Amino acid sequence: MRFHWFLPTTGDGHDVRSAITTTDAFRPAARPATLAYLAQVARAAEAAGFEGALTPVGAGCPDPWIVCAALAQHTERLRTLVAFRTGYALPTLLAQQAQAFQEISGGRLLLNVVTGGDPVEQRAYGDFLDHDARYARTAEFLHVLRRAWDGVPFDHHGEHYHVEGGGLATPLDPRPPLYFGGASPAAGQVAARHADVVLMWGEPPRAIAERVARLRALAAPLGREPRYGLRVHVIARDTSAAAWAEADRLLAGMDPGRVAAAQSRFARYDSVGQRRMVDLHAGGTRDLEIHPGLWAGVGLVREGAGTALVGSYDEVTALLREYAATGVSEFVLSGWPHLEEAYRVGEYVLPRLAREPALTP
Repeated sequence: MRFHWFLPTTGDGHDVRSAITTTDAFRPAARPATLAYLAQVARAAEAAGFEGALTPVGAGCPDPWIVCAALAQHTERLRTLVAFRTGYALPTLLAQQAQAFQEISGGRLLLNVVTGGDPVEQRAYGDFLDHDARYARTAEFLHVLRRAWDGVPFDHHGEHYHVEGGGLATPLDPRPPLYFGGASPAAGQVAARHADVVLMWGEPPRAIAERVARLRALAAPLGREPRYGLRVHVIARDTSAAAWAEADRLLAGMDPGRVAAAQSRFARYDSVGQRRMVDLHAGGTRDLEIHPGLWAGVGLVREGAGTALVGSYDEVTALLREYAATGVSEFVLSGWPHLEEAYRVGEYVLPRLAREPALTP
């Protein structure tokens, strides 16, 4: 089991904030995302035993490449899971960016491939492809990217990209693994063929097991065995009562107007994964525990990963093992504030997981 943390590049504090948009811009962050603060969070994650840290990508947050290149100078071992949008840059350019990042960081780059799920934001960047066409472009992007990393000149003539004599001057070493998410059939095809790690948002374990089985069935005929990861928040405390009291406090900070605005924005998305997150809570504030210890309250105001593991340290550990039994071997975790929660999870949850071997699917 591998564990990663999250870098709150839109700001941090003691409440649930949007990760990638400007929706919460009118609510100044209690802790602005300065380089000094993000470096604190990164060093805390490193000290707590996390292998890497994810950065978000979107119109309302700073460019992940620049932020992570700066943070690499403030950490020694922590790897950065840099999110990027396919279609916003040429794959040949991204190959060169990855090579530069590996050189300055000592090979600590991980890549999170994001296809995009908000048509309004996509058009604001100048991207007018529909949902399935974006995933077709992602597949071609990743094919060209890997060829560029080979360090051998190549030509490519596809629907979205044309390359003549492209490729890095030398092979990229080490190659960063590709983390990829998406819940639609179009996304499944891309994941089966190109992903090293398939990331899923925190649905109940039975739903995750079903998705893993479907993806394995798609990948097997291609001779591939990607790993599977879960992106989810954590609210872990000494006792179950204390953890749920914290969830109640976070919920109390989500006023009805903010919830309504967020749900209205999510309704315009063509992301299947976002729709699955919304369906878990149906926009309401009741019955938010959708599986023992799995709370859907986060998704009332936050896009993307909208659930949290809630309970005592032992209960959260047991739930993580339950997910491991479905085939999940990587976890991208977070909590508010990200600085303190990195230490809390690292000191009280990760050691419990290390005491016994993880369950195998």
